[in-house]
Amino acid sequence: MRFTHSMLGAAALAALSLGATTALAAPASAAPNTTPQKVCGSSYKTVNSAPVGSLGTVYLTYNAANGKNCVTTIRSNPGAAVDMSAWIYVPATDNSDGDYGTYTSYAGPTYIYGKGQCVDWGGYIKNVYVQVSGSNCGSLREHRVTYTR
Repeated sequence: MRFTHSMLGAAALAALSLGATTALAAPASAAPNTTPQKVCGSSYKTVNSAPVGSLGTVYLTYNAANGKNCVTTIRSNPGAAVDMSAWIYVPATDNSDGDYGTYTSYAGPTYIYGKGQCVDWGGYIKNVYVQVSGSNCGSLREHRVTYTR
């Protein structure tokens, strides 16, 4: 299933309409120096990232030991809770994972097995979205980054 901006919004609205309070709870208070490794785990190395305007960064990390990717969206300046997401999708296997909610400092972690596969990944903070498609395939294949407000 490919993620689109309308699907991201629909997932967040569905969680709200179903009263999914777990999806809306902020993660444990994070210090301003939150890193992808603090969110995903120390064995995950950052392999790609994309800015979410000036609001923060979405990070793609990879653990060579287990073949899993992890995505997290981290705010530049934690503060009052805002709508955020982090998601990842492996087109070859049609598997995905995502985290959508209202958070003070970061969304995620989201994990998926992706060894040797291209991945699509992204996230949003407030109304700024980023999506990276066909990324980290292990070849020189170009990937596409899409930003929207």
